[in-house]
Amino acid sequence: MATALNIKRKNIDLPVDILQKLSIMAAAQGKSLKNFIETVLISKANTVAVEVSENPSPSGDPWFNDPENIASVNRGIAEYKAGKGRAYSMDEIRELLGV
Repeated sequence: MATALNIKRKNIDLPVDILQKLSIMAAAQGKSLKNFIETVLISKANTVAVEVSENPSPSGDPWFNDPENIASVNRGIAEYKAGKGRAYSMDEIRELLGV
């Protein structure tokens, strides 16, 4: 199981009726409520495959899958943070594009 070095505490709020049901289930297995809930959550989490996409687009836009595009964005962010660039409003962008 987990060691003291890799455990994080988190308080959770559950409805009273759910806690009562979980308490009964824990007692039926001879476990404390805390241990029962931890065991159930750990077991469930270990059965789920979590896939984290590096694509920052909420819509999954494939443009962001190209490493060159991401590198360009990161260069722009670095330049802006270094004071070498500026942010433009949508009106300024339209004006620059002649739209």
